[in-house]
Amino acid sequence: MDADVLEQAQQAAKAVLANVTADQLDLSTPCEGWKVAQLIDHMVGTQHWAHTAITGAESGPTGEGASGGDFHAAFDEAAAQNVAAFREDGALERTVNPGFGDMPGAALLGIAATDTFTHAWDLATATGQDNDLDPALAARLLERARQTIPPAFRTEDGSIFKPEQPAPEGANNATRLAAFLGRTV
Repeated sequence: MDADVLEQAQQAAKAVLANVTADQLDLSTPCEGWKVAQLIDHMVGTQHWAHTAITGAESGPTGEGASGGDFHAAFDEAAAQNVAAFREDGALERTVNPGFGDMPGAALLGIAATDTFTHAWDLATATGQDNDLDPALAARLLERARQTIPPAFRTEDGSIFKPEQPAPEGANNATRLAAFLGRTV
């Protein structure tokens, strides 16, 4: 997996964000307990968090409050900085600690791409948009998630991931990924 995968996930998120309006910020999302505004703050925050971890910075900005301003620009800026950092020579081989243990930069990239893409699905679903996002990327991320998410990461309270949920017959790949990650679809 390389930085192109993260950029593809970001592009999917940007396409969904482009159609989100301020009057939708209070809608519920498939992320239990989160409104659209909180989800957008998290999506911007994920870009900052991954950028901080891959660059080894002590701390960085968060996404808190992003939904209260120009969240489209906030995501675009954070995403561009993040993917640029993952494209730097040696970034994927570097050992990083994003706050829960050491891992190669490539593993962090996979987490960031999957989080970005899955939350784009959440946002599309919450705002009534088509959630059949980039089928090839969704299949690739689902395959990777099946290989890297152990049962120990699944908890009823969803502190990491909730248990896998069934996807409806004929569900698109993005919906199947969301169900695998514990979303009720």
